Amino acid sequence: MELIINMALLSMLAMTAIAIVRIKDLFAVAMLAGIYGLISASFFVMMDAVDVAFTEASVGAGISTLLMLTTLAITGRFEKADKKSRTRFALPLVLLTGGLLIYGTLDMPSFGAADSPVQEHVAPRYLNDSAQEIGIPNVVTSVLASYRAFDTFGEVIVIFTAGIGVLALLMRTDLPPVSRAKSTASMHEHMVLRIVAKMLIPLILLFGLYVQFHGEYGPGGGFQAGVIFASAFFLYAMLYGMNAARKVIDSTLVQVLAALGVLIYGTTGVVAMLSGKNFLDYSVFSEDPIHAQHLGILFIELGVGLTVATVMIIIFFTFSGRSQVEGESD
Repeated sequence: MELIINMALLSMLAMTAIAIVRIKDLFAVAMLAGIYGLISASFFVMMDAVDVAFTEASVGAGISTLLMLTTLAITGRFEKADKKSRTRFALPLVLLTGGLLIYGTLDMPSFGAADSPVQEHVAPRYLNDSAQEIGIPNVVTSVLASYRAFDTFGEVIVIFTAGIGVLALLMRTDLPPVSRAKSTASMHEHMVLRIVAKMLIPLILLFGLYVQFHGEYGPGGGFQAGVIFASAFFLYAMLYGMNAARKVIDSTLVQVLAALGVLIYGTTGVVAMLSGKNFLDYSVFSEDPIHAQHLGILFIELGVGLTVATVMIIIFFTFSGRSQVEGESD
């Protein structure tokens, strides 16, 4: 039965990917991309990778789709026809790349093989020793926030750099005040949506906090929590308009918080170094090694959540602001 479900999900992924390539309606492409992310999340659940599925559902099927729709407000809905067709070059390039990728996997061990190096060294260490060394049930959080915390720090810096890049490329300091007609989303007259949003937004924020501080004991953590937290502000801006959202969210404060999240993460490691330990060695925070691990993970997860949430808000508001200026100039 599991094999049938996996084959069905893989078939749906393939059909969705082919449809994305062939369709010229970019709105439909954005919707299909969200569907692709949701199917991918389902596939990860079938593989018992719940944390990865959680991330894919919130980012791939959620925030990414919304950001693509926001971009379409600037670029237009339909893809322009390419007068100079380059398909004759694209197909050989795809075949060559696919062949190289397949060739590169020939020396890899079979999927799930018990004698593969990862199953003989890394995985047993994490699975057998993390409960004693880290003291939390979620092994994924142990790996990301403790054993490989330096790698996660690099991921946070990449996210922060992406936000700074969007600001550098698209932010305009001469944005005129947006009129009420332009700043209010098309859904602002739907009273039912606004009332439902008033009830949902506090619950979304509360759920984001739960995911943030419960990642040690179940699926979740700073990455997922940051995306969920940002989605509440997206919903508010879509239903109540950008003017109202700008009154609630100060752009300067958001940028400061984005940098603060990276600073909290990095400072956690620097404090360990100043105490004579290795970078991101949490043992300096408490004499009890388990309690020290909990404190260190709490600090860096807070930094991750702050950076992810604020960078998502920065990207959304930057694109939304440009779409409004484009609409006014038209």
